[in-house]
Amino acid sequence: MAPKFGTSGLRGLVVELTEELVTDYVRAFLAACTYGDEVHVGWDLRPSSPQIAAWVLDALQDAGVPAVSCGPLPTPALALSALRVGAGAVMVTGSHIPADRNGLKFYVPTGEITKADEVAIQSALGRPASGLSAGCRSVAAAESYVARYVAAYGTCLTGLRVGVYQHSSVARDLMMDVFEALGATPVAIARSDSFIPVDTEALDPETKTLFAGWFEAHALDVLVSTDGDADRPMVVDDAQRVVPGDVLGAITAQALGAHHVCTPVSSNTMISDARFGFDRVALTRIGSPFVIAAMEEALAEDPDVRVVGYEANGGFLLGFEAEAPAGPLSPLMTRDCLLPIIAPLAKAVAQGRKLSSLVDALPPRFTAADRLQGIETDRSKAFIRELSESSEARADFFEEIGFGELALDTTDGLRLRFVSGDIVHLRPSGNAPEFRCYAEADTREVAETLVDQVLSKVYATLQ
Repeated sequence: MAPKFGTSGLRGLVVELTEELVTDYVRAFLAACTYGDEVHVGWDLRPSSPQIAAWVLDALQDAGVPAVSCGPLPTPALALSALRVGAGAVMVTGSHIPADRNGLKFYVPTGEITKADEVAIQSALGRPASGLSAGCRSVAAAESYVARYVAAYGTCLTGLRVGVYQHSSVARDLMMDVFEALGATPVAIARSDSFIPVDTEALDPETKTLFAGWFEAHALDVLVSTDGDADRPMVVDDAQRVVPGDVLGAITAQALGAHHVCTPVSSNTMISDARFGFDRVALTRIGSPFVIAAMEEALAEDPDVRVVGYEANGGFLLGFEAEAPAGPLSPLMTRDCLLPIIAPLAKAVAQGRKLSSLVDALPPRFTAADRLQGIETDRSKAFIRELSESSEARADFFEEIGFGELALDTTDGLRLRFVSGDIVHLRPSGNAPEFRCYAEADTREVAETLVDQVLSKVYATLQ
């Protein structure tokens, strides 16, 4: 996997993320983007991250830019640290991908870089060294991230027993501190000394089978976790069901009193149900830069609009100062894992009900998602292009699952609505050799079956 630069920053095999390449991208970022008076740097817990972070810090100092080392911490905690002082940031992480891969995420003083910034950074590669020098200092940025939620939510989770699936999430200790401060009893589960590539949007069956045992062994009310860099949540409710990220997003948006929601086209369509009461729902291409662009457009039209964004993976973006149970919650325009965990739990506790009851009261639309790994992007794109351009090819491919095409959407990948009302969305990953499938139906079982059937057919076709 040669390093690629796109929606989630730079990603590639560790052996190809050389000091020269990392330095080149840092210099290009500095040349192409605003970054304030300093740049904050953080990293996740994969083995290669400290060394790559050291190269980033060196590159910044050699360019005459003051560097701020924030240590290992969640991506949203790094973003918050930089945002509060109007600084840029670089996060060293490969998110959920395996430990033999890693990457860089770039932030300008207002938040994540845009698609236009990506183009500008690519165009600025190859810049020579500046010959300048600057220093480096360290800050405890994670503490401010914890304090943000404690101040806004108080002890709203008193009485809850929360299992924290720690694995190798960079937020594993921080989550323990947060939930204890919010009044819950956190229980540390399955901490790992080696990096585990947990994809909260496509949990493997082996991991899911562990959940029931953990609930019983620890008398849990809920189980929570994140991906490697903690910008995506994982929540398993008291009925031992994984709550999809777009469901957490919808509940969180409503709990915060949002009026305008921006979310990718792959998200659960329940968000448009009148029972949520949102004034507007804007559907975007998949990827946080597209969600942010839609949020910024809404804020440009009305600076006081109560706008939020979220992705199907659950990463939540807050675009206005919201009122939480214990006080105000400041905006954070980057994918966050903690807010879509805390807000639904706080709402359930405030209403005196279980989280499963809160979920079951939502409009009856269910999503499922999974992925095939090892599928090269070029092959995936060619396959999607063939299906998009040929109704005959679509009819042939989907015949075995009772194909009856009602509507085609090519906003991002291939999204089909069937006569039955079921939806299948196919999309190649833009930065990893993966092929993703999303499905939506009136029952959880049908959605999960659709994903299994379609991915089996894709595997047989592309292998």
